[in-house]
Amino acid sequence: MADPLSEVIALLRPGTVFSKGISGAGRWAVRYEAFGHPSFCAVLEGGCRLMVDGHQPLTLEAGDFLLMPATPGFTMSGFEAAEPRLMTPALSPQPGEELRHGDADGPPDVQLLGGYFVFGAPDAALIVSLLPGLVHVRGQQRLATFVQLVAEESREQRAGRDLVLDRLAEVLLIEALRASTSASAGASSGAAASPGLLSGLADARLAGAIRQMHGQPSRAWTMQELAREAALSRSGFFERFTRAVGVPPMEYLLAWRMALAKDLLRRGGHALAEVAERVGYSSASTFSTAFSRHVGQPPARYARGIGGSLP
Repeated sequence: MADPLSEVIALLRPGTVFSKGISGAGRWAVRYEAFGHPSFCAVLEGGCRLMVDGHQPLTLEAGDFLLMPATPGFTMSGFEAAEPRLMTPALSPQPGEELRHGDADGPPDVQLLGGYFVFGAPDAALIVSLLPGLVHVRGQQRLATFVQLVAEESREQRAGRDLVLDRLAEVLLIEALRASTSASAGASSGAAASPGLLSGLADARLAGAIRQMHGQPSRAWTMQELAREAALSRSGFFERFTRAVGVPPMEYLLAWRMALAKDLLRRGGHALAEVAERVGYSSASTFSTAFSRHVGQPPARYARGIGGSLP
């Protein structure tokens, strides 16, 4: 049986490029404009407020973990009103240095570990669109253990530090997504996810249909067949899938097929007809039309642009 989450992460090829300690005290607020790269934040001690564009405000507390696969604009602050100060990643301190907000002296009201990743896949935005925009995890002990390891490694300047942080942060990403996947309604497990692949996998009815799409992308799926996999009526499946995942079923299937097609074209060595067949198209011309409409350029040009080749 296909594992959609593992497949998505494998195509993204995440790696950590930066992590830092963050603290705040007294009256403070900072504003980051949309960043694009995936970012994370773990609350080690205390608490603060977070307002992410397009999402409800959050109160973060010790033990919380936040993941934003595409990092929209957001404002973070203490619990006292303050005018936000504009921040950019380029002005952040070097690894090993702590970023302090508000009062420079005295004990902090909150201590966090923040960082961001880059995804190795070209055009990762297509795959990221399959994930929720915001994942907020609370009270997950297994995840908390990895957070503590990252915090300890970030404070030290031991040999191999960067490599260890790369691997630990990758595990943090996977663990956060796992925690969100296992959440039924977000309340009992302490994890909450906005619409996306993870919310779909958390629904037992929808998960089977999603796994079939991933396991057999070459099959000429119809809405009726997918609804049958979910044991739902056609209309019930369409509405439930769209509400949970954020896009209609056939639109999700198209996005996944295009992600697979891009990966095949990137690796090279596959004839256009073979790529078309493996992602569910009956002919190379039909696939080329769909790919051009979805990606903005023909498959052959895309392959040349990223170093791939078509026999």
